[in-house]
Amino acid sequence: MDKAVRRELRILRLHAMITTPLLIVVSLAAFRQGTQPRQKITELDVERINVVEPDGNYRMVISNRTRSIGPIYKGKPFGYRGGTRPGIIFFNDEGTENGGLTFTGQRGPDGRFQASNHLSFDQFDQDQVVVLNYQDNNGRRQMGLSFGDRADVNIYDLVQQRDSINKMADTAARNAALRQLMGPRNGVPLYAPRVYIGRDVNKNAILNLADPTGKTRARFLVDSLGVARLEFLDANGRVTHTLPDTTARRGL
Repeated sequence: MDKAVRRELRILRLHAMITTPLLIVVSLAAFRQGTQPRQKITELDVERINVVEPDGNYRMVISNRTRSIGPIYKGKPFGYRGGTRPGIIFFNDEGTENGGLTFTGQRGPDGRFQASNHLSFDQFDQDQVVVLNYQDNNGRRQMGLSFGDRADVNIYDLVQQRDSINKMADTAARNAALRQLMGPRNGVPLYAPRVYIGRDVNKNAILNLADPTGKTRARFLVDSLGVARLEFLDANGRVTHTLPDTTARRGL
């Protein structure tokens, strides 16, 4: 056997002596990692938790106010910055915000308080269309569930256009452009409330039904004194019929 062959054999043996133990260590580590039980944490203090998909897109963000996230569209921030929404923000399969749960409540130095709880679900590529909301301004409170229609306008494109318009120096031209941008599309408003069921600030239990433009056309309520009535309204908001018929009861 010549010297060259013997040298190659020595190199192969050395390589085997080094790599074999490394492969054993790596294999054992992988095995132990796969068989380790899930950790149980009795108590954990955090300011924010990001639940993400394997591709890094957000699925849910739980945070305090300071570290709360701003709007995200397909992984890209847009609109306003974070730091205003303590709670939980939901994201769809594309990494776009599609609803959330937020809550506030505090009493000021003057003793007056404000509080809110808000759970909403967004239309695809748009804003909220299903909302459960509680709002309290020092005892002047309302709470209810609402459903709305939104035009099929991409919210990211809409906000980009709005931000571009807001940079216009001419105030009159800027306001006109904003009115056009936020106005109806082919007669369809960008947002129209359709159904509301809840309790208003006047302590009425109320059910509102609106047409596709957002105008209330039927209202069923029980007022703060316990009196019930059903109202029908025209497109201008004028009550056209009431049940029970108060005019009939007066003999008119």
